[in-house]
Amino acid sequence: MSDSTSGCAEPRTLSEAGVEALVHGICFKTGPPRRLGVEVEWLVHELRAPQLPVAPERLRAAYAALRTLPLRSALTVEPGGQLELSSPPAASLMECVRTVSADLDAVRAALREDGLVLVGIGQDPWHEPRRFLREPRYDAMETCLDRTGPAGRAMMCTSASVQVCLDAGHEEPGPLGHVRRWWLAHHLGAVLVAAFANSPLAGHRPSGWLSTRQRTWTRIGAGRAGAPPLDAEPRDAWARHVLDAPVMCVRRDDAPWDVPEGLTFREWLRTGAPRPPTREDLDYHVTTLFPPVRPRGHLELRMIDAQPGDDGWIVPLAVTAALFDDPEATETAYRTVKRLAERTLGLPAPHNPLWLDAARRGLADAELREVAVTCFATALDALPRLGATPEVIEAVTAYLDRHVVLGRCPADDLLDRQRGTHGRAQGKDPRP
Repeated sequence: MSDSTSGCAEPRTLSEAGVEALVHGICFKTGPPRRLGVEVEWLVHELRAPQLPVAPERLRAAYAALRTLPLRSALTVEPGGQLELSSPPAASLMECVRTVSADLDAVRAALREDGLVLVGIGQDPWHEPRRFLREPRYDAMETCLDRTGPAGRAMMCTSASVQVCLDAGHEEPGPLGHVRRWWLAHHLGAVLVAAFANSPLAGHRPSGWLSTRQRTWTRIGAGRAGAPPLDAEPRDAWARHVLDAPVMCVRRDDAPWDVPEGLTFREWLRTGAPRPPTREDLDYHVTTLFPPVRPRGHLELRMIDAQPGDDGWIVPLAVTAALFDDPEATETAYRTVKRLAERTLGLPAPHNPLWLDAARRGLADAELREVAVTCFATALDALPRLGATPEVIEAVTAYLDRHVVLGRCPADDLLDRQRGTHGRAQGKDPRP
């Protein structure tokens, strides 16, 4: 879950062939699916007055206190002050759930003492992007992303997600093979976007999208936030994508970082300007790419909005783990989502009609709802085989009944509250 694809410390110059070989070896480490992880991002709001911005000084003090807690998960802070907990790789679904749940309990208790609360919404419904971290990395990122409009700052400073991390899978073909899992992640991903959409508001008003967060990603640009084409072997496709993606910045030790415009990593290798790229530069370049499925040795599924409630994140984690790691369930999921492939028009996610429909309409899309119902039922059948507790199975069942079967998602609940249909005045706190 780190920000580097290797532990290499010594700078070494590279060639195109060398980069392809490194990406092949680093980003798809195949073997039997055994490990699972989750990264949960949260907005941090005032407990009593969530529409008021939290002063940076209060955040810094609160986060300093959090870093003294004996957590098993890695605690990091995003550019806008969002909080992230990244689990250690777990040997089972329930090990992952128990570890992160215990850490979240400790974090929430500490924040509550400071009058702060974790909020599970995919994009902040009230606050404009405001950068909390002032570091060369984020200065360069902001400069780079500003060239494509305001979406980059919104992504950096006001978005939050649930990211599920899965082993890449077997080298050999089959339901748990890495080629099948790569394809499944990019098609099931649209179903996960629709089923867990939870960001319908921007600037206090409906944005017209049930996942405004996903809309934000589509506006950053395909080179930075898009997937490679799926009509090639995954390692080859990802290596080409890495080489042809724009370089966000050229790091320097003793000066502001350069932010070149339109320079791909391949062109940087060929020209060697403003200096020859090194292995460390390649490692860093990969961390500046934000596709919906990012290969990091494992597969990092990045398309799920942050979820409401203390334990809402457990449902997407459990459903995704069941549909990828249980052989019977993954075969059913593959057959079920295959019918959606035509709607992509052969275009990479998330910039294709299927993903755009999922983010805009959620499960109001009849075909996505039908596929989601089948996938959730399949996951429920598989969860006992993964050792899920009755509480986790009950949570997934309740989500299926309350949302999926009815063609709803958490964004619909937020919109109901914003409109006052739950007996609350318009414009009040939309948190469940």
